[in-house]
Amino acid sequence: MTTVAAPTIRNVINGERVEPATGSEHFEVLDPCTGQAHLRAPCTGAEDVDRAMRAAASAFEEWSRTTPGERQSALLKLADAVARQAAEFSEAELCDTGSRDAASEIDGIVDELRFFAGAARLLDGVAGGEYAPEHTSYTRREPVGVCAQLAPWNFPLLMAVLKSAPAIAAGNTVVLKPAQTTPSSALLLADLAARILPPGVLNVVCGGPATGRLMVEHPVPAAVSLTGSVAAGVDVATRAATTLKRTHLELGGKTPVLVCAEADIAEAARTIVTGAVANAGQDCTAASRVLVVEAVHDQVLEALVAEASARRPGPPSEPDSAYGPLNNPEQLAHVQRCVDTLAPHARVVTGGHRVGDRGFFYAPTVIAGVREDDDITRTEIFGPVITVERCADEAEALRRANSSQYGLASAVWTTNHRKAMHLSSELDYGTVWVNTHLQFPSELPHGGFRQSGNGKDLSRYGFEAYTRIKQVTHRL
Repeated sequence: MTTVAAPTIRNVINGERVEPATGSEHFEVLDPCTGQAHLRAPCTGAEDVDRAMRAAASAFEEWSRTTPGERQSALLKLADAVARQAAEFSEAELCDTGSRDAASEIDGIVDELRFFAGAARLLDGVAGGEYAPEHTSYTRREPVGVCAQLAPWNFPLLMAVLKSAPAIAAGNTVVLKPAQTTPSSALLLADLAARILPPGVLNVVCGGPATGRLMVEHPVPAAVSLTGSVAAGVDVATRAATTLKRTHLELGGKTPVLVCAEADIAEAARTIVTGAVANAGQDCTAASRVLVVEAVHDQVLEALVAEASARRPGPPSEPDSAYGPLNNPEQLAHVQRCVDTLAPHARVVTGGHRVGDRGFFYAPTVIAGVREDDDITRTEIFGPVITVERCADEAEALRRANSSQYGLASAVWTTNHRKAMHLSSELDYGTVWVNTHLQFPSELPHGGFRQSGNGKDLSRYGFEAYTRIKQVTHRL
């Protein structure tokens, strides 16, 4: 039987697909549904990183001088082009992620492109005026320069757009590295952008952590954006600090979900399980840690187990599957290790195992009896796993939630308005959902506190992060 070699993809630099430097290595991109290689991509080295950075720096000279209206028009055209090729983008996401959740994000991605196109024309600043006698002053918002951007593998196209669209709308140019396991959709985006934007405005290079470090350490970028783990964030911040680059870090999360005694238990269980297994739990805001008051603990646990047991993972070709595979074999091993090393007082109530021997599928899992200092309550699992903690009351649940190293997102389930207002104000998290989960309108900011990083995605704040402020004063 003859094995067909996986096709090789190339970087997009200065508006063109380009061959890597002589002697460059390549890596295989696996289909998570099968575990088999379906693409080969270059491990971009120093020569090609420099080539991309120089292209972006050259393009910045003209792109930074375009008017907000011109940038808006270009991004609206790009949004329309993505919408027209939605099927192609969805297929690329399916091949790299095996996830219908990632592939179904196209409408939201188009909306984000259009949102940031509009944001380009709504720059805020201090009103021009005479703030000192016989002097007129005003402020200018300007692009920061070339932006090095490192995207994760859980929602590849969505994260590529969340990073590149606000930067480009503000007049910057971009060198983007998609995750090593999910390069396809970002390269397709760069191909489309090359027909609409000037060459060098959006460049995409493939590679792993070594390529990312070359990008961060390169002298050209003025800013670095990463979505990834806390360890990756520390590494990026440390390397960027040597040249005082601006950093935007959206890091890990461990979302506490507080369930109060008067909550609608059936609705809470349905929404929590959906928020825990969507995209196989590979979401930094997944509903992974449930804190339940003593009065309804047993009922909530029973409802969660019933909901989880009714879902099963499978490839997109199986319409009755609830979610797809984990992204790669290392992630599968990490999830299994977290479950296998439970403290003696904790127990797996349902799930806790791989599904099948082909691909990286994992069963929806509910773990009861955990305590607040257990590793599994402190570690970001990034899989379809829910832990359930018994709390004496809402005050104890709140204290436990706020003791986490993370501060990205949280949720409250209650029908008591006063309690909802109190808990949402006291939860030390960048997002608080009340009686809902996983809501991300383009107009609202997304970003966390503590070790979940700094800076915001989405909203006007995600746009302003890619600008710098200059004060100008004229003597009359």
